[in-house]
Amino acid sequence: MTKPLFPMNRYALALASALVLASTASAQVAGGTTTMDVNVIESTRLAMGWSVKKTLLGKTVYNGAGQKVGKVEDLIISPDKSVSYVIVGAGGFIGMGRHDVAVPVRQIEDKGGKLVMAGATKDTIKGMAAFSYATDNSRRDAFMAEADRDIAKGKVAITGLEKKAGMANADAKAAMDVDLTALRLDLKSAESKLAQMKQATAVRWKEFEADVSAATARLRSSTEKATG
Repeated sequence: MTKPLFPMNRYALALASALVLASTASAQVAGGTTTMDVNVIESTRLAMGWSVKKTLLGKTVYNGAGQKVGKVEDLIISPDKSVSYVIVGAGGFIGMGRHDVAVPVRQIEDKGGKLVMAGATKDTIKGMAAFSYATDNSRRDAFMAEADRDIAKGKVAITGLEKKAGMANADAKAAMDVDLTALRLDLKSAESKLAQMKQATAVRWKEFEADVSAATARLRSSTEKATG
């Protein structure tokens, strides 16, 4: 007989109810990207405590044929106050980089202490939407929007400085040309670094954050010097 995957006592359920009222979550298992508010995950850990950490998190998930599907990375509590999704890191199973998927709890069974996701194959896992946290996506979007604004300001500064240089005397123009050269180089660098970030997946964007931050900081400095 299959044992329930997530036994919860009344206290844990009550705690989960209180915590989740302030949190929101949305899930999408096929098509698009699955997103969850990170506060919901914290609610899971508080509500279910050490029993989850010891018996579930990091545990390997298998398919019906005994093949490894991935490992449990996290849990999600849905707004209806039940643990409803298991986040499975399945990238290694399907031969890809990081590929976390949100799997409904009902699709995973505890069979003799072994977590089994019946019917899971490489193709079905690849067809499932990649999971990412909503708060992280929001931060990524805000970061890139700020970088775009810095680049736009840099372009405006270049246009303005080119006009001034065109009307300046030889000495003034020579000084402005130096500033223009530096500004153009910094603009090109910032555009290149941001383009790399935009081409990366949402999961990998942080790998480019430091480079983009440094490039836009130089661009802001050049912009301020050119317009000051």
